[in-house]
Amino acid sequence: MKKTRTAAMLVLAGALAVTAGCSGSGNNGNGNAPAANSAANAGTDAGGEAKADPITFSFFGADASPNWNNMQDEVGKAITEKTGVTIKAEYAVSGGGTDKIALMAASGQYPDMVFAKGDINKLVDAGAVLDLTDLIEEHAPNLKKVYGKYMQRLKYSKEDQAIYVLPTNDSIDQTYFDAGGGFELQQRVLKELGYPQIKTLEDYENALKTYYAKHPTTDGQPTIPLTLDADNWRIMITVTNPAFLATGLPDDGEYYINPETYEASFHIKRPEEREYIRWLNKMFNEGLLDKEAFVQKSDQYKAKIASGRVLGLIDQEWGYADAENAIKTKEDGAYTYAHLPVTMSSEFKDASFAPTGFMAGYGIAITESCKDPVRAIKFLDWLASDEGQVLRNWGIEGKHYEVQDGKRVIPADIQKQKTEDNANFTKSTGIGLYYAMGPHYGDGVKDPSGNYYTTNFPEQIIEGYTPAEKETLQAYGASTWIDLFPKPSEFKERPYGAAWNIPAPTDPDYNVIFKKAEDIIWKKVPEAILAKPEDFDKVFDDMLAQLDKVNLKKAEEIYTQAVKDRVEQWSAK
Repeated sequence: MKKTRTAAMLVLAGALAVTAGCSGSGNNGNGNAPAANSAANAGTDAGGEAKADPITFSFFGADASPNWNNMQDEVGKAITEKTGVTIKAEYAVSGGGTDKIALMAASGQYPDMVFAKGDINKLVDAGAVLDLTDLIEEHAPNLKKVYGKYMQRLKYSKEDQAIYVLPTNDSIDQTYFDAGGGFELQQRVLKELGYPQIKTLEDYENALKTYYAKHPTTDGQPTIPLTLDADNWRIMITVTNPAFLATGLPDDGEYYINPETYEASFHIKRPEEREYIRWLNKMFNEGLLDKEAFVQKSDQYKAKIASGRVLGLIDQEWGYADAENAIKTKEDGAYTYAHLPVTMSSEFKDASFAPTGFMAGYGIAITESCKDPVRAIKFLDWLASDEGQVLRNWGIEGKHYEVQDGKRVIPADIQKQKTEDNANFTKSTGIGLYYAMGPHYGDGVKDPSGNYYTTNFPEQIIEGYTPAEKETLQAYGASTWIDLFPKPSEFKERPYGAAWNIPAPTDPDYNVIFKKAEDIIWKKVPEAILAKPEDFDKVFDDMLAQLDKVNLKKAEEIYTQAVKDRVEQWSAK
Protein backbone atom coordinates (compact mmCIF):
# COMPACT_ATOMS: atom_id res chain seq x y z
CA MET A 1 0.00 0.00 0.00
CA LYS A 2 2.08 2.69 -1.06
CA LYS A 3 1.82 2.09 -3.85
CA THR A 4 1.56 0.30 -0.59
CA ARG A 5 -1.50 -1.63 -1.14
CA THR A 6 -3.16 0.83 -2.81
CA ALA A 7 -2.15 1.86 -5.59
CA ALA A 8 -1.00 4.18 -6.57
CA MET A 9 0.23 6.22 -3.88
CA LEU A 10 -0.88 9.33 -5.65
CA VAL A 11 -4.44 8.17 -5.64
CA LEU A 12 -6.55 9.07 -2.59
CA ALA A 13 -8.58 6.35 -0.91
CA GLY A 14 -11.77 7.91 -2.24
CA ALA A 15 -10.54 7.56 -5.76
CA LEU A 16 -10.35 3.79 -5.33
CA ALA A 17 -14.03 3.58 -4.55
CA VAL A 18 -15.42 4.81 -7.75
CA THR A 19 -17.33 2.35 -9.70
CA ALA A 20 -20.78 1.42 -10.55
CA GLY A 21 -22.95 -1.59 -10.69
CA CYS A 22 -25.88 -2.27 -12.87
CA SER A 23 -29.49 -2.44 -12.21
CA GLY A 24 -31.45 -2.17 -15.34
CA SER A 25 -34.30 -4.17 -16.74
CA GLY A 26 -34.53 -7.86 -17.53
CA ASN A 27 -31.87 -10.46 -18.19
CA ASN A 28 -32.28 -13.42 -20.48
CA GLY A 29 -30.35 -15.62 -18.06
CA ASN A 30 -27.31 -16.37 -20.19
CA GLY A 31 -25.23 -13.31 -19.40
CA ASN A 32 -26.46 -11.36 -22.41
CA ALA A 33 -28.69 -8.37 -22.01
CA PRO A 34 -32.01 -7.93 -23.78
CA ALA A 35 -31.67 -5.71 -26.80
CA ALA A 36 -33.94 -3.09 -25.31
CA ASN A 37 -31.33 -2.25 -22.69
CA SER A 38 -28.28 -2.29 -24.92
CA ALA A 39 -26.44 0.97 -25.52
CA ALA A 40 -26.53 0.06 -29.18
CA ASN A 41 -30.31 0.54 -29.10
CA ALA A 42 -30.23 3.93 -27.45
CA GLY A 43 -32.00 6.88 -29.02
CA THR A 44 -30.39 9.55 -31.17
CA ASP A 45 -30.38 13.26 -30.45
CA ALA A 46 -30.98 16.02 -32.98
CA GLY A 47 -27.31 16.17 -33.87
CA GLY A 48 -27.22 12.52 -34.81
CA GLU A 49 -25.07 11.52 -31.81
CA ALA A 50 -26.05 8.32 -30.01
CA LYS A 51 -27.81 9.11 -26.77
CA ALA A 52 -27.89 6.27 -24.25
CA ASP A 53 -31.06 5.31 -22.43
CA PRO A 54 -30.93 6.17 -18.72
CA ILE A 55 -29.88 3.34 -16.41
CA THR A 56 -28.99 3.15 -12.74
CA PHE A 57 -26.04 1.03 -11.69
CA SER A 58 -25.74 -0.27 -8.14
CA PHE A 59 -22.26 -0.69 -6.74
CA PHE A 60 -20.33 -1.58 -3.60
CA GLY A 61 -16.78 -0.34 -3.05
CA ALA A 62 -14.50 -1.85 -0.41
CA ASP A 63 -12.72 1.48 0.07
CA ALA A 64 -14.25 4.51 1.72
CA SER A 65 -15.17 7.47 -0.48
CA PRO A 66 -15.70 10.43 1.85
CA ASN A 67 -16.16 12.92 -0.99
CA TRP A 68 -18.72 10.89 -2.92
CA ASN A 69 -21.54 13.20 -4.01
CA ASN A 70 -23.99 10.81 -5.69
CA MET A 71 -22.74 11.91 -9.11
CA GLN A 72 -23.99 15.44 -8.50
CA ASP A 73 -20.49 16.78 -9.05
CA GLU A 74 -19.62 18.31 -12.40
CA VAL A 75 -17.69 15.33 -13.78
CA GLY A 76 -20.39 12.92 -12.58
CA LYS A 77 -23.07 14.87 -14.40
CA ALA A 78 -20.93 14.90 -17.55
CA ILE A 79 -20.49 11.12 -17.33
CA THR A 80 -24.24 10.67 -17.00
CA GLU A 81 -24.84 12.99 -19.95
CA LYS A 82 -22.39 11.03 -22.10
CA THR A 83 -23.40 7.51 -21.08
CA GLY A 84 -26.89 7.66 -19.58
CA VAL A 85 -25.47 6.07 -16.43
CA THR A 86 -26.11 7.10 -12.86
CA ILE A 87 -24.54 5.32 -9.91
CA LYS A 88 -26.22 4.14 -6.76
CA ALA A 89 -23.19 3.46 -4.62
CA GLU A 90 -22.43 2.08 -1.20
CA TYR A 91 -18.92 2.28 0.26
CA ALA A 92 -17.21 0.54 3.13
CA VAL A 93 -16.84 2.74 6.18
CA SER A 94 -14.17 0.63 7.89
CA GLY A 95 -12.44 -2.71 7.73
CA GLY A 96 -11.77 -2.64 3.99
CA GLY A 97 -15.23 -4.06 3.24
CA THR A 98 -14.19 -7.58 4.28
CA ASP A 99 -17.28 -8.26 6.39
CA LYS A 100 -19.62 -6.89 3.74
CA ILE A 101 -18.06 -9.02 1.00
CA ALA A 102 -18.28 -12.13 3.19
CA LEU A 103 -21.95 -11.37 3.86
CA MET A 104 -22.62 -11.01 0.14
CA ALA A 105 -20.96 -14.35 -0.60
CA ALA A 106 -22.95 -16.08 2.14
CA SER A 107 -26.32 -14.55 1.30
CA GLY A 108 -26.17 -14.58 -2.49
CA GLN A 109 -27.33 -10.95 -2.53
CA TYR A 110 -25.05 -8.85 -4.72
CA PRO A 111 -24.91 -5.35 -6.13
CA ASP A 112 -24.55 -5.27 -9.88
CA MET A 113 -20.88 -4.40 -9.75
CA VAL A 114 -18.32 -4.57 -6.97
CA PHE A 115 -14.82 -3.46 -6.09
CA ALA A 116 -13.83 -6.19 -3.62
CA LYS A 117 -10.06 -5.62 -3.31
CA GLY A 118 -8.33 -8.72 -1.92
CA ASP A 119 -11.62 -10.43 -1.08
CA ILE A 120 -12.58 -11.12 -4.68
CA ASN A 121 -11.79 -14.81 -4.06
CA LYS A 122 -14.86 -15.05 -1.80
CA LEU A 123 -17.09 -13.92 -4.65
CA VAL A 124 -15.36 -16.13 -7.20
CA ASP A 125 -15.78 -19.16 -4.96
CA ALA A 126 -19.47 -18.30 -4.52
CA GLY A 127 -19.98 -18.08 -8.28
CA ALA A 128 -21.03 -14.47 -7.82
CA VAL A 129 -19.02 -12.77 -10.56
CA LEU A 130 -19.05 -13.13 -14.34
CA ASP A 131 -16.23 -14.21 -16.60
CA LEU A 132 -15.70 -11.04 -18.65
CA THR A 133 -13.54 -12.58 -21.38
CA ASP A 134 -16.20 -12.70 -24.11
CA LEU A 135 -17.76 -9.38 -23.09
CA ILE A 136 -14.38 -7.67 -23.45
CA GLU A 137 -13.71 -9.32 -26.80
CA GLU A 138 -17.11 -8.41 -28.25
CA HIS A 139 -17.90 -5.03 -26.72
CA ALA A 140 -14.80 -3.33 -25.28
CA PRO A 141 -12.19 -2.10 -27.78
CA ASN A 142 -10.95 0.58 -25.39
CA LEU A 143 -10.39 -1.93 -22.61
CA LYS A 144 -8.42 -4.14 -24.98
CA LYS A 145 -6.34 -1.16 -26.09
CA VAL A 146 -5.54 0.08 -22.59
CA TYR A 147 -4.65 -3.34 -21.13
CA GLY A 148 -2.80 -4.23 -24.33
CA LYS A 149 0.18 -6.48 -23.66
CA TYR A 150 -0.98 -7.07 -20.10
CA MET A 151 -4.16 -9.01 -20.98
CA GLN A 152 -2.54 -12.23 -19.76
CA ARG A 153 -2.30 -10.69 -16.28
CA LEU A 154 -6.09 -10.24 -16.12
CA LYS A 155 -6.66 -13.99 -15.91
CA TYR A 156 -7.61 -15.07 -12.43
CA SER A 157 -5.08 -17.83 -11.81
CA LYS A 158 -2.94 -20.50 -13.34
CA GLU A 159 -5.81 -23.00 -13.01
CA ASP A 160 -8.70 -20.62 -13.72
CA GLN A 161 -8.10 -18.57 -16.86
CA ALA A 162 -11.32 -16.55 -16.57
CA ILE A 163 -11.25 -12.75 -16.29
CA TYR A 164 -13.39 -11.86 -13.29
CA VAL A 165 -11.96 -8.41 -12.60
CA LEU A 166 -11.09 -5.35 -14.64
CA PRO A 167 -8.01 -4.10 -12.76
CA THR A 168 -8.41 -0.42 -11.88
CA ASN A 169 -6.28 -0.04 -8.77
CA ASP A 170 -3.03 0.15 -10.70
CA SER A 171 -2.19 2.28 -13.71
CA ILE A 172 -0.94 1.13 -17.10
CA ASP A 173 2.69 2.08 -17.85
CA GLN A 174 2.93 4.23 -14.73
CA THR A 175 5.92 6.53 -14.18
CA TYR A 176 6.15 7.89 -10.64
CA PHE A 177 6.99 11.58 -10.48
CA ASP A 178 6.17 12.11 -6.81
CA ALA A 179 6.20 10.25 -3.50
CA GLY A 180 3.38 10.08 -0.98
CA GLY A 181 4.85 7.73 1.61
CA GLY A 182 7.97 7.31 3.66
CA PHE A 183 8.51 9.01 7.01
CA GLU A 184 6.89 12.44 7.30
CA LEU A 185 8.03 15.60 9.10
CA GLN A 186 6.35 18.97 9.07
CA GLN A 187 8.04 21.62 6.93
CA ARG A 188 8.32 23.93 9.97
CA VAL A 189 10.38 21.30 11.82
CA LEU A 190 12.86 20.91 8.99
CA LYS A 191 13.14 24.66 8.44
CA GLU A 192 13.87 25.53 12.08
CA LEU A 193 16.49 22.79 12.27
CA GLY A 194 18.22 24.08 9.15
CA TYR A 195 17.09 21.27 6.85
CA PRO A 196 19.27 18.56 8.36
CA GLN A 197 20.02 15.21 6.76
CA ILE A 198 17.16 12.82 7.60
CA LYS A 199 18.12 9.37 6.35
CA THR A 200 18.07 7.04 9.35
CA LEU A 201 15.75 6.40 12.29
CA GLU A 202 18.31 8.15 14.49
CA ASP A 203 18.19 11.25 12.28
CA TYR A 204 14.39 11.23 12.35
CA GLU A 205 14.23 10.72 16.10
CA ASN A 206 16.73 13.49 16.79
CA ALA A 207 14.76 15.96 14.67
CA LEU A 208 11.54 15.20 16.56
CA LYS A 209 13.27 15.29 19.95
CA THR A 210 15.06 18.59 19.28
CA TYR A 211 12.03 20.43 17.92
CA TYR A 212 9.66 19.05 20.56
CA ALA A 213 11.97 20.22 23.35
CA LYS A 214 11.72 23.78 21.99
CA HIS A 215 7.99 23.64 21.20
CA PRO A 216 6.11 21.51 23.75
CA THR A 217 2.87 23.22 22.71
CA THR A 218 1.37 24.19 19.35
CA ASP A 219 -1.25 26.93 19.28
CA GLY A 220 -1.93 26.31 22.97
CA GLN A 221 -2.30 22.53 22.65
CA PRO A 222 0.26 19.86 23.58
CA THR A 223 2.56 19.09 20.67
CA ILE A 224 2.60 15.45 19.55
CA PRO A 225 6.01 14.43 18.18
CA LEU A 226 4.79 11.24 16.43
CA THR A 227 1.44 9.50 16.11
CA LEU A 228 0.25 6.37 14.33
CA ASP A 229 -3.09 5.07 13.06
CA ALA A 230 -3.52 1.47 14.25
CA ASP A 231 -7.31 1.39 13.81
CA ASN A 232 -8.10 -2.05 12.37
CA TRP A 233 -6.25 -2.75 9.06
CA ARG A 234 -4.56 0.65 9.21
CA ILE A 235 -2.06 -0.90 11.64
CA MET A 236 -0.41 -2.47 8.59
CA ILE A 237 0.09 0.88 6.88
CA THR A 238 1.53 2.86 9.79
CA VAL A 239 3.08 0.18 12.02
CA THR A 240 4.01 -3.12 10.38
CA ASN A 241 4.59 -2.08 6.74
CA PRO A 242 7.16 0.57 7.75
CA ALA A 243 9.06 -2.23 9.50
CA PHE A 244 9.94 -3.82 6.17
CA LEU A 245 10.34 -0.55 4.27
CA ALA A 246 12.81 0.72 6.88
CA THR A 247 14.75 -2.53 6.54
CA GLY A 248 15.08 -2.58 2.77
CA LEU A 249 12.15 -4.66 1.50
CA PRO A 250 9.51 -3.73 -1.09
CA ASP A 251 5.82 -4.03 -0.23
CA ASP A 252 4.69 -7.65 -0.49
CA GLY A 253 1.93 -7.37 2.06
CA GLU A 254 2.33 -9.57 5.11
CA TYR A 255 5.08 -11.59 3.47
CA TYR A 256 8.76 -11.50 2.71
CA ILE A 257 9.25 -13.14 -0.68
CA ASN A 258 12.70 -14.62 -1.29
CA PRO A 259 13.67 -13.07 -4.65
CA GLU A 260 15.50 -16.20 -5.77
CA THR A 261 13.20 -19.02 -4.63
CA TYR A 262 9.87 -17.12 -4.23
CA GLU A 263 9.50 -18.71 -0.81
CA ALA A 264 7.01 -16.74 1.28
CA SER A 265 7.36 -16.14 5.01
CA PHE A 266 5.68 -13.65 7.33
CA HIS A 267 7.91 -10.58 7.26
CA ILE A 268 7.34 -9.69 10.90
CA LYS A 269 9.50 -12.70 11.89
CA ARG A 270 12.63 -11.10 10.41
CA PRO A 271 15.20 -10.09 13.08
CA GLU A 272 15.63 -6.71 11.39
CA GLU A 273 11.96 -5.91 11.93
CA ARG A 274 12.17 -6.80 15.61
CA GLU A 275 14.70 -3.97 15.87
CA TYR A 276 12.36 -1.55 14.10
CA ILE A 277 9.55 -2.42 16.51
CA ARG A 278 12.06 -2.02 19.35
CA TRP A 279 12.73 1.51 18.08
CA LEU A 280 9.00 2.31 18.34
CA ASN A 281 9.11 0.92 21.89
CA LYS A 282 11.98 3.32 22.64
CA MET A 283 10.03 6.23 21.12
CA PHE A 284 7.02 5.40 23.30
CA ASN A 285 9.02 5.06 26.49
CA GLU A 286 10.79 8.37 25.83
CA GLY A 287 7.46 10.18 25.38
CA LEU A 288 7.94 10.82 21.65
CA LEU A 289 5.22 8.43 20.45
CA ASP A 290 1.62 9.44 21.12
CA LYS A 291 0.36 7.53 24.15
CA GLU A 292 -3.03 7.21 22.40
CA ALA A 293 -1.58 5.78 19.19
CA PHE A 294 -3.02 2.28 19.76
CA VAL A 295 -6.40 3.23 21.17
CA GLN A 296 -7.45 6.10 18.90
CA LYS A 297 -9.74 5.70 15.90
CA SER A 298 -8.82 6.93 12.44
CA ASP A 299 -11.01 10.03 12.75
CA GLN A 300 -9.24 10.98 16.00
CA TYR A 301 -5.88 10.46 14.30
CA LYS A 302 -6.93 12.76 11.48
CA ALA A 303 -8.32 15.36 13.88
CA LYS A 304 -4.92 15.61 15.57
CA ILE A 305 -3.22 16.09 12.21
CA ALA A 306 -5.76 18.75 11.21
CA SER A 307 -4.97 20.64 14.43
CA GLY A 308 -1.39 21.11 13.21
CA ARG A 309 0.20 19.79 16.42
CA VAL A 310 1.53 16.47 15.07
CA LEU A 311 5.17 16.88 14.03
CA GLY A 312 5.75 13.47 12.47
CA LEU A 313 3.88 10.64 10.75
CA ILE A 314 4.80 7.26 9.28
CA ASP A 315 2.02 6.81 6.77
CA GLN A 316 0.91 7.04 3.16
CA GLU A 317 -0.49 10.38 2.09
CA TRP A 318 -3.82 8.88 1.05
CA GLY A 319 -4.33 7.91 4.68
CA TYR A 320 -4.20 11.47 6.03
CA ALA A 321 -4.63 13.76 3.01
CA ASP A 322 -8.03 15.12 4.06
CA ALA A 323 -6.61 16.12 7.43
CA GLU A 324 -3.55 17.73 5.87
CA ASN A 325 -5.77 19.72 3.52
CA ALA A 326 -7.20 21.48 6.58
CA ILE A 327 -3.80 23.00 7.38
CA LYS A 328 -2.40 23.57 3.89
CA THR A 329 -2.97 27.32 3.95
CA LYS A 330 -1.59 27.79 7.48
CA GLU A 331 1.66 29.77 7.25
CA ASP A 332 2.08 28.96 3.54
CA GLY A 333 1.93 25.24 4.21
CA ALA A 334 4.47 25.09 7.04
CA TYR A 335 2.33 22.46 8.81
CA THR A 336 2.22 20.09 5.83
CA TYR A 337 4.48 17.05 5.66
CA ALA A 338 7.69 16.30 3.80
CA HIS A 339 8.19 12.73 2.56
CA LEU A 340 11.53 11.18 3.50
CA PRO A 341 13.06 7.73 2.77
CA VAL A 342 14.13 6.82 6.30
CA THR A 343 15.74 3.45 7.05
CA MET A 344 17.12 1.69 10.13
CA SER A 345 20.67 2.50 9.10
CA SER A 346 22.73 3.35 6.04
CA GLU A 347 23.09 -0.34 5.11
CA PHE A 348 19.43 -0.40 4.02
CA LYS A 349 17.83 1.19 0.97
CA ASP A 350 14.17 2.27 0.89
CA ALA A 351 12.47 0.08 -1.73
CA SER A 352 9.19 1.98 -1.97
CA PHE A 353 9.62 2.31 -5.72
CA ALA A 354 10.94 -1.14 -6.52
CA PRO A 355 9.16 -1.84 -9.83
CA THR A 356 6.30 -4.30 -10.15
CA GLY A 357 5.19 -3.82 -13.74
CA PHE A 358 1.44 -3.49 -14.23
CA MET A 359 -0.36 -5.25 -11.40
CA ALA A 360 -3.70 -6.83 -12.15
CA GLY A 361 -5.81 -7.95 -9.21
CA TYR A 362 -7.76 -5.24 -7.42
CA GLY A 363 -10.52 -3.88 -9.62
CA ILE A 364 -14.14 -4.06 -10.74
CA ALA A 365 -16.20 -7.20 -11.13
CA ILE A 366 -19.64 -7.51 -12.72
CA THR A 367 -21.81 -9.82 -10.64
CA GLU A 368 -24.31 -12.45 -11.71
CA SER A 369 -27.02 -10.06 -10.49
CA CYS A 370 -26.19 -7.47 -13.13
CA LYS A 371 -29.23 -7.32 -15.40
CA ASP A 372 -27.34 -5.86 -18.36
CA PRO A 373 -23.72 -6.98 -18.49
CA VAL A 374 -23.33 -5.70 -22.06
CA ARG A 375 -24.37 -2.20 -21.04
CA ALA A 376 -22.08 -2.43 -18.02
CA ILE A 377 -19.01 -3.41 -20.01
CA LYS A 378 -19.74 -0.72 -22.60
CA PHE A 379 -19.97 1.84 -19.82
CA LEU A 380 -16.61 0.79 -18.40
CA ASP A 381 -15.20 0.74 -21.92
CA TRP A 382 -16.25 4.36 -22.46
CA LEU A 383 -14.55 5.35 -19.22
CA ALA A 384 -11.37 3.76 -20.58
CA SER A 385 -11.59 5.79 -23.80
CA ASP A 386 -9.38 8.82 -24.32
CA GLU A 387 -12.38 11.07 -23.77
CA GLY A 388 -13.35 9.24 -20.58
CA GLN A 389 -9.84 9.27 -19.12
CA VAL A 390 -9.30 12.97 -19.80
CA LEU A 391 -12.67 13.83 -18.24
CA ARG A 392 -11.91 11.82 -15.09
CA ASN A 393 -8.43 13.32 -14.68
CA TRP A 394 -8.76 16.88 -15.95
CA GLY A 395 -12.45 17.67 -15.71
CA ILE A 396 -14.37 19.77 -18.22
CA GLU A 397 -12.63 21.94 -20.81
CA GLY A 398 -13.39 25.61 -20.31
CA LYS A 399 -14.37 25.04 -16.71
CA HIS A 400 -11.52 23.12 -15.09
CA TYR A 401 -8.81 23.44 -17.73
CA GLU A 402 -8.03 25.33 -20.90
CA VAL A 403 -6.17 24.38 -24.05
CA GLN A 404 -3.46 26.89 -24.94
CA ASP A 405 -1.32 26.27 -28.02
CA GLY A 406 -2.43 22.65 -27.94
CA LYS A 407 -1.52 22.15 -24.31
CA ARG A 408 -3.97 21.50 -21.47
CA VAL A 409 -3.47 24.08 -18.71
CA ILE A 410 -5.15 24.38 -15.30
CA PRO A 411 -6.00 28.05 -14.56
CA ALA A 412 -4.40 29.53 -11.45
CA ASP A 413 -7.68 29.95 -9.56
CA ILE A 414 -8.66 26.32 -10.18
CA GLN A 415 -5.22 25.11 -9.10
CA LYS A 416 -5.48 27.20 -5.92
CA GLN A 417 -8.77 25.52 -5.02
CA LYS A 418 -7.31 22.10 -5.80
CA THR A 419 -4.26 22.72 -3.61
CA GLU A 420 -5.79 24.54 -0.67
CA ASP A 421 -9.27 23.03 -0.41
CA ASN A 422 -8.92 19.66 -2.06
CA ALA A 423 -11.76 17.85 -0.29
CA ASN A 424 -14.40 20.41 -1.29
CA PHE A 425 -12.82 20.79 -4.72
CA THR A 426 -13.07 17.04 -5.32
CA LYS A 427 -16.61 16.85 -3.99
CA SER A 428 -17.90 19.66 -6.18
CA THR A 429 -15.95 18.98 -9.38
CA GLY A 430 -15.54 15.20 -9.23
CA ILE A 431 -11.99 15.48 -10.58
CA GLY A 432 -9.99 12.52 -9.30
CA LEU A 433 -13.08 10.97 -7.72
CA TYR A 434 -13.65 8.68 -10.71
CA TYR A 435 -9.98 7.95 -11.33
CA ALA A 436 -10.23 4.26 -10.52
CA MET A 437 -13.70 3.73 -11.92
CA GLY A 438 -12.19 2.19 -15.01
CA PRO A 439 -8.79 1.13 -16.29
CA HIS A 440 -6.47 4.00 -16.98
CA TYR A 441 -3.04 4.92 -18.18
CA GLY A 442 -0.55 6.02 -15.57
CA ASP A 443 1.35 9.22 -15.02
CA GLY A 444 3.77 10.00 -17.81
CA VAL A 445 1.64 8.52 -20.62
CA LYS A 446 0.49 10.96 -23.31
CA ASP A 447 -2.73 10.86 -25.32
CA PRO A 448 -2.90 11.36 -29.12
CA SER A 449 -2.92 15.15 -28.65
CA GLY A 450 0.50 15.02 -27.00
CA ASN A 451 -0.90 15.89 -23.56
CA TYR A 452 -0.58 13.72 -20.48
CA TYR A 453 -3.64 11.67 -19.57
CA THR A 454 -3.20 12.59 -15.89
CA THR A 455 -2.38 15.85 -14.16
CA ASN A 456 0.47 14.20 -12.26
CA PHE A 457 3.50 15.26 -14.23
CA PRO A 458 6.43 17.26 -12.86
CA GLU A 459 5.36 20.76 -13.84
CA GLN A 460 1.81 20.28 -12.58
CA ILE A 461 2.90 18.49 -9.40
CA ILE A 462 5.23 21.35 -8.52
CA GLU A 463 2.45 23.83 -9.22
CA GLY A 464 0.34 22.03 -6.62
CA TYR A 465 2.89 22.29 -3.81
CA THR A 466 2.55 24.87 -1.06
CA PRO A 467 5.27 27.56 -0.75
CA ALA A 468 6.67 25.77 2.31
CA GLU A 469 6.93 22.48 0.42
CA LYS A 470 8.76 24.17 -2.43
CA GLU A 471 11.15 25.79 0.05
CA THR A 472 11.93 22.42 1.68
CA LEU A 473 12.51 20.70 -1.64
CA GLN A 474 14.79 23.49 -2.82
CA ALA A 475 16.81 23.21 0.40
CA TYR A 476 17.38 19.50 -0.33
CA GLY A 477 18.15 20.09 -4.01
CA ALA A 478 14.98 18.31 -5.18
CA SER A 479 12.06 19.23 -7.44
CA THR A 480 9.53 16.69 -6.15
CA TRP A 481 9.56 14.34 -3.18
CA ILE A 482 10.47 11.31 -5.25
CA ASP A 483 13.85 12.89 -6.01
CA LEU A 484 14.83 12.06 -2.41
CA PHE A 485 14.06 8.33 -2.79
CA PRO A 486 16.10 5.54 -4.41
CA LYS A 487 15.15 5.23 -8.08
CA PRO A 488 13.16 2.29 -9.53
CA SER A 489 16.15 1.51 -11.74
CA GLU A 490 18.14 0.59 -8.62
CA PHE A 491 15.93 -2.50 -8.14
CA LYS A 492 14.91 -5.52 -10.19
CA GLU A 493 11.29 -5.80 -11.29
CA ARG A 494 9.42 -8.50 -9.38
CA PRO A 495 7.96 -11.04 -11.84
CA TYR A 496 4.90 -11.53 -9.60
CA GLY A 497 4.15 -7.81 -9.22
CA ALA A 498 3.52 -7.44 -5.50
CA ALA A 499 2.50 -10.38 -3.31
CA TRP A 500 -0.32 -8.48 -1.59
CA ASN A 501 -1.98 -8.25 -5.00
CA ILE A 502 -2.21 -12.05 -5.42
CA PRO A 503 -5.71 -13.37 -4.64
CA ALA A 504 -5.78 -15.11 -1.29
CA PRO A 505 -5.57 -18.90 -1.66
CA THR A 506 -8.98 -20.58 -1.38
CA ASP A 507 -7.68 -23.36 0.84
CA PRO A 508 -9.85 -23.12 4.00
CA ASP A 509 -6.90 -24.07 6.20
CA TYR A 510 -4.94 -21.16 4.79
CA ASN A 511 -7.63 -18.61 5.54
CA VAL A 512 -8.10 -19.85 9.11
CA ILE A 513 -4.35 -19.80 9.80
CA PHE A 514 -3.87 -16.39 8.19
CA LYS A 515 -6.67 -14.82 10.24
CA LYS A 516 -5.28 -16.28 13.48
CA ALA A 517 -1.80 -15.02 12.61
CA GLU A 518 -3.12 -11.57 11.75
CA ASP A 519 -5.00 -11.36 15.05
CA ILE A 520 -1.86 -12.33 16.96
CA ILE A 521 0.29 -9.75 15.18
CA TRP A 522 -2.24 -6.95 15.53
CA LYS A 523 -2.45 -7.64 19.27
CA LYS A 524 1.14 -8.43 20.17
CA VAL A 525 3.00 -5.78 18.14
CA PRO A 526 1.21 -2.92 19.98
CA GLU A 527 1.77 -4.77 23.24
CA ALA A 528 5.50 -4.97 22.49
CA ILE A 529 5.68 -1.26 21.61
CA LEU A 530 3.89 -0.26 24.81
CA ALA A 531 5.93 -2.57 27.05
CA LYS A 532 8.71 -1.50 29.38
CA PRO A 533 12.05 -1.76 27.53
CA GLU A 534 13.16 -4.67 29.70
CA ASP A 535 9.98 -6.60 28.79
CA PHE A 536 10.11 -5.98 25.04
CA ASP A 537 11.90 -9.17 23.99
CA LYS A 538 9.67 -11.30 26.20
CA VAL A 539 6.54 -9.94 24.48
CA PHE A 540 8.02 -10.23 21.00
CA ASP A 541 9.20 -13.78 21.61
CA ASP A 542 5.73 -14.67 22.90
CA MET A 543 4.27 -13.38 19.63
CA LEU A 544 6.60 -15.59 17.58
CA ALA A 545 5.75 -18.59 19.75
CA GLN A 546 2.03 -18.01 19.27
CA LEU A 547 2.55 -17.76 15.51
CA ASP A 548 4.31 -21.12 15.53
CA LYS A 549 1.37 -22.70 17.35
CA VAL A 550 -1.12 -21.78 14.61
CA ASN A 551 0.87 -23.80 12.05
CA LEU A 552 2.03 -20.70 10.22
CA LYS A 553 4.47 -22.78 8.20
CA LYS A 554 1.57 -24.43 6.35
CA ALA A 555 0.11 -21.06 5.38
CA GLU A 556 3.52 -19.91 4.18
CA GLU A 557 3.90 -23.04 2.04
CA ILE A 558 0.48 -22.49 0.46
CA TYR A 559 1.28 -18.85 -0.29
CA THR A 560 4.68 -19.77 -1.69
CA GLN A 561 2.89 -21.91 -4.28
CA ALA A 562 0.53 -19.03 -5.07
CA VAL A 563 3.51 -16.75 -5.76
CA LYS A 564 5.15 -19.38 -7.97
CA ASP A 565 1.89 -19.88 -9.86
CA ARG A 566 1.62 -16.11 -10.42
CA VAL A 567 5.14 -16.01 -11.86
CA GLU A 568 4.31 -18.87 -14.22
CA GLN A 569 0.97 -17.36 -15.22
CA TRP A 570 2.33 -13.89 -15.93
CA SER A 571 5.28 -15.21 -17.90
CA ALA A 572 3.05 -17.32 -20.16
CA LYS A 573 2.75 -16.19 -23.77
